[in-house]
Formats: sequence, structure tokens, C-alpha cells
Amino acid sequence: MKNLLKEKTNPWEKINIDEKQKIYDFSQGFIDFINNNKTERECVKTIEKILKKNNFKNIETIAKLKPNDKVYYINRRKNIYAAIIGKKINFNMITSHLDSPRIDLKPNPIYESEELAFFKTHYYGGIKKYQWVNIPLSMHGIIITKDKKIEINIGEKETDPVFTIPDLLPHLSKNQENKTLKDAIEGENLNILIGSIPINEEVDTKTKLNILNILNEKYNIKEEDFESAEIEFTPNFKAKDLGFDRSLIAGYGQDDKVCAYTSLKALLEIENPEKTVICTLTDKEEIGSMGNTGMSSNTFDYFIDLLLEKANIDNKEKNKIYNTSKALSADVTGAYNPNYPDIYEKNNESFLNKGVSIMKYTGTASKGGASDANAEYLAYIKNLFISNNITYQVSEMGKIGIGGGGTISYILANKGMDVLDCGIPILSMHSPYEISSKFDIYTSYKAYKVFYKN
Repeated sequence: MKNLLKEKTNPWEKINIDEKQKIYDFSQGFIDFINNNKTERECVKTIEKILKKNNFKNIETIAKLKPNDKVYYINRRKNIYAAIIGKKINFNMITSHLDSPRIDLKPNPIYESEELAFFKTHYYGGIKKYQWVNIPLSMHGIIITKDKKIEINIGEKETDPVFTIPDLLPHLSKNQENKTLKDAIEGENLNILIGSIPINEEVDTKTKLNILNILNEKYNIKEEDFESAEIEFTPNFKAKDLGFDRSLIAGYGQDDKVCAYTSLKALLEIENPEKTVICTLTDKEEIGSMGNTGMSSNTFDYFIDLLLEKANIDNKEKNKIYNTSKALSADVTGAYNPNYPDIYEKNNESFLNKGVSIMKYTGTASKGGASDANAEYLAYIKNLFISNNITYQVSEMGKIGIGGGGTISYILANKGMDVLDCGIPILSMHSPYEISSKFDIYTSYKAYKVFYKN
């Protein structure tokens, strides 16, 4: 009778020494990736190098496509699509996103108060504001002047300065502590401290002018150049092994760079696919997937149009191709946190170390905003994983009405594809220091590879 119950053994107990070493080695590659690529622009730059090294070519440089050709397309340096052409043009696609919650600058950011210089900011994505004060921050991004583009990366080198958002001391925090957690730190108070030395000039804002002078000497920019800039501040923490057994990874930006990394690594190992395989790495997911670099943009359709045109397939077939294609929305989900058991419905949660997580729907209490995958497709993915010994779990995220979230699966479903949310569980999601399981990371890579192949 026991065989009627789902097995609940911890997968680590079944892993031999060689397999464990594979998991640890693979995870080190991911640690290196997120330490060196904290923003979507940095990710795209690195991923293009990886694709070129693996014989992928820019699709716009190719006249005709044939089976086994490897191509990619970059959209405004902030998202990238990669494909391996199969014998059939309908495809198996995995899509994930490269953007993560962070602190952005306002268009006119520099100001001075009491001889201290600050940046005014506007946070990006769903954050708990109190988690972003009193931590070291790094500055990343670009500034566009009338004659050049300047890349900024300050804080990642050991010799670089860092920045921070100073909070109140406990001795003067009585009023702040009486506020709700949500309101204790206001968005307008997320001001980043950037300097304190005044310049020897007859102006009202001497410290601000000194900072501008330093920036001008280094980058030849003026205050007005920040109006045409994309500057992101990210946590300065390095991703590292977590725990005495080194079984976990702590680091910023794992949502959703972990699924981006594993789906890309899986793609690189596909050869002679029957169906075309596509890996899409997108932007703007954390703010609704809008904009011309988000998945809602028609740029993805433009990429498919290029595939059809160069494969000599009538574009009238596009909707049919969408309706016969399969996709995984590879995004992370929240892992069960034993410190806060009351918000979970334990039978339907994702757990660390239990493998890749399949979610039929990700949305609000009423399933609003979800694609709500059909049972046939869920069974297809589940049986695919079972037959290939992929450890998986099927889950939701929290009790009904506690909160909610969303992925880009509905965008793919709207095009007619079968799509299912399939990623790994993360502790402390959207925080400056997220936690993942090395076993889950390696399992997602194997799961994505199996999906591409079938």
C-alpha cells in the first residue's frame, strides 16, 4: 500500500560522490556568473561571448538557415534570444529573465544636504525597502552623452569604493519602529550617500560640485548627462557557498539569473534537435514585462519572423507554429521558510533540495494573471521528468490570499503555446541576498536539457 504515497526521501541521500562533485562544480560556474554579471546589460554582454564561443552566429548576418544552425539575436543590449534550428521549425522554448530587483537613479539624482552628497533613487521591482539600507552597494550602468556611451562599474573591485543608504540609529528610531514594516522606510528616503568633501569654490553646494568634478575628471561628464543614463545600484555582497556542508548558495540576483544560466547551459549541449530549440533571456519581468525589451514586446515575434524567413517558411504558418510549440516559463518560486510556517499551506509548497518546481499557475488568490496550464501539458512535463529521473515537485506559493506573484507564462500562452512555470525554489526571494540549493540548480539544468531534446 505504501507505493500509493509520494516518496519523500531527501534526494541528497541518494547521491554518490561523483554526482555530488558534478553538482558542486556546476554550481561554482553559476556563482562566478552572478558575481560578474549583476545587471541585464552585463549578462547579455557575457552571454553573447559564450554563444559565439559555442559557434552561435548573429541571425542578421545569415542569409539562409538549415538544421543544426545556431543563431542569436540581441535586443537593445538588454535581452537576447538564442536558437538551434531543428528538422521541424516548431519549437521547444525555455524563457527566463535577466533583470532583478534593485535601486535605480532618478533622472536628476545628485543633491547636497548638510554638506553631504547623495543620489536620489527610484527602486525597481518588488523589494522590502528596509532590506536595502545600511548595506554596501555597487554602481552599474551606462551614461550616454552627446558623443559617447560610458560604461560604469564601481564597487566590485576590492580597491573600489562602495555606497550605502544610511538608516536611523536605534536610539532615535522610536517613531520609525512604531510604523508598519512596509512604511518604516519610505521610498523617497532611499538616498545613497556618495561623498562628503567640499570643493574650494564659491558655490552653495560645494560637496555636490566636488563629486561632479571627480566624475568629470574620470568620465568627462556633467550633471545633465545623468538625464540620459541607466544607472543601477546592486548589493555589493559576493555570492558564496552557504552552510557547513556548502549545499546552498547565497547571493544577489538569483531571481532569475539562476534559470537563465541553467537554461543557457542546457542549450549549449543540444545537438541535432528534432524540433527547433529556443532560449529567450528577457528584461523587465520584475516590472510587468512591458517595454521594448520585455517579453510583451513584438521583438520576440520579429525574431521568429527572421527564423521563418531565413528557413524559407511562409510567415502565414507562424500562428500554427505557436500552437504546436511547447514552452517552459523558467522562473524561480518562493521556498518554504520554516521560520514563518503560518503563511504556507505545507502540502502545496516548494522546498529547498527537492528539485525543480512545476507550477500550474502563478498569480493572485483568484488565479488572476496566470496562464493556468492545462492538465494534459502538466502531465506531459511530469512524465517527461519521471522517465528521465529528474527530481521535481509540484507546488503553489503560500496560502490563498496571503499574497501573489506572476511570471511571463501568460504572454507565451496568449500566443497559443503550451506553457508551464518551471523553476527552482528560492529562500529570501527579492532580497539583497537570496538562497538557493545546489541540488535544485543542477536538477533544473538537467530538466531543461531533457525538455529541449524532447
